[in-house]
Amino acid sequence: MWSMKYLRLLLFPFSLIYGTVIWCRNRLYDLGVMTQTSFDLPVIVVGNLEIGGTGKSPMIEYLIRLLKVDYKIATLSRGYGRKTKGYLEARPGTSAIEVGDEPLQFKKKFPDITVAVQENRVAGVETLKKDHDLVLLDDAYQHRALKPGLSILLFDYNQLNDVKVLFPAGNLRDRISERRRADIMVVTKCPKDLDHNSKQRISKQLEVSGRHVPVFFAGISYSDPIPYNNWISGELIKDPETATVKLEDFQQALMVTGIARPAPFEAYVRSCITQVETLTFPDHHPFSVGDINLIGRKFEAMNSESKVILTTEKDKMRLMTKEFAGQLKKWPLYYIPIRMEFLESDGEEFDRQVLEYCRQF
Repeated sequence: MWSMKYLRLLLFPFSLIYGTVIWCRNRLYDLGVMTQTSFDLPVIVVGNLEIGGTGKSPMIEYLIRLLKVDYKIATLSRGYGRKTKGYLEARPGTSAIEVGDEPLQFKKKFPDITVAVQENRVAGVETLKKDHDLVLLDDAYQHRALKPGLSILLFDYNQLNDVKVLFPAGNLRDRISERRRADIMVVTKCPKDLDHNSKQRISKQLEVSGRHVPVFFAGISYSDPIPYNNWISGELIKDPETATVKLEDFQQALMVTGIARPAPFEAYVRSCITQVETLTFPDHHPFSVGDINLIGRKFEAMNSESKVILTTEKDKMRLMTKEFAGQLKKWPLYYIPIRMEFLESDGEEFDRQVLEYCRQF
């Protein structure tokens, strides 16, 4: 505890330098000194102010489900963790190493849409606009060279009261005041029983001076576990409800994660299984043969006859390789899909505002 506090103090001067740089950059964009490119089709940006873990991927998937019937959709991401450069579209057989775990997840779940990666979002949209009539940008709130038509800014309910300190001493990638650029704010990972007074308090906390930015509240819904072997065989399960097991069927679990904030996932697993061991890797961790061997040793050491290895859908994308398939198929490895679900009637109003924006074009 104390070592972390001292480390934050040592890093704080660097946070001041970083904060000054991004403040100057944002003001140059605000004043028009640095130019922004806008487009004549719906361009929706989903982002956050903190480093990872606010539920951007579930939000992108929510928007895909909302819009894919009426629009020819493309998603555009940076492709964090990929080993390639430049513009690339996900195809059948594409790996997470080529496009990143989150874009690969979008393509596997929604094979009929275009999923592209490109560091330069302006260049990426320029390419996509020729054959698409709507683009969803994942994690592009700080990409100021692109002027979005609609910015959706996410906040993790569990992090709202944390001390807001900029990177590297803290977890903020942008100043909290930059929320004023958002068109919609969504507080994610909320408890399902969040009361009206709490919502009002949070909305007041996020209030933007001088303009009204609507604040919506959403939680996470966990589906039943789906076997990893279904993906080894190339079988695509589109509906998580086709899973044939329940978490409660198991007595002991090894939970393997490489995501930014595994605590909510762990809490859910522990609410269903009494004995849980965890193996935690950094966000977007590229699994190695050594990691797979470690998972195997830990699993084999567990003494229950009813035991399972559980991971997230995003981690599954990095485990889904021919290199690991032979070993992983020996074990009962399951992943748990998640969905974003708005609380009460928030979803209806959120949908209305998004659709109203899109219909302007």
